[in-house]
Amino acid sequence: MSIQIIQSDITTLSVGAIVNAANSSLLGGGGVDGAIHRAAGPELVKECATIGGCPTGEARITGGYRLPAKRVIHTVGPVWQGGNHKEPELLASCYRNSLRLAEENGITSIAFPNISTGVYGYPKDKAAEVAIGTVADVLPSCKVVQDVYFVCFDAENFALYRRLLQEKQ
Repeated sequence: MSIQIIQSDITTLSVGAIVNAANSSLLGGGGVDGAIHRAAGPELVKECATIGGCPTGEARITGGYRLPAKRVIHTVGPVWQGGNHKEPELLASCYRNSLRLAEENGITSIAFPNISTGVYGYPKDKAAEVAIGTVADVLPSCKVVQDVYFVCFDAENFALYRRLLQEKQ
């Protein structure tokens, strides 16, 4: 089992599943959500339209279509409202539920973006602590998932995640 931090475009990775930082409609949006929908092609939005959305903190799984990843796990992170509206618990739930779906679907490798840190305004340092802490706590109990990647698009998140993972090990 391993946790790795990489700086890359999540839509280019050949892994079992990439995680989409989705909105509750699952029908596409900006940031990583828009990039994943564009790269996957129109089949992804068609499948997402049959799901009926996804509440904050939960996750849903679809095909990967034109992506190198076989599957997409869509999770809806919390909008930052100062930290007193269960944001950390909801964000941790995104990671736990994504790992649960990966386990249930036989996915051995999963790549996470920096959930909620874009337009949802979650402070990058606080989000990274929740992400690393939750995955480090859950991964040892996983039987199927072996490799977890935190995929950082920008250098700031990359450095932050690397430092936090080194402190955790």
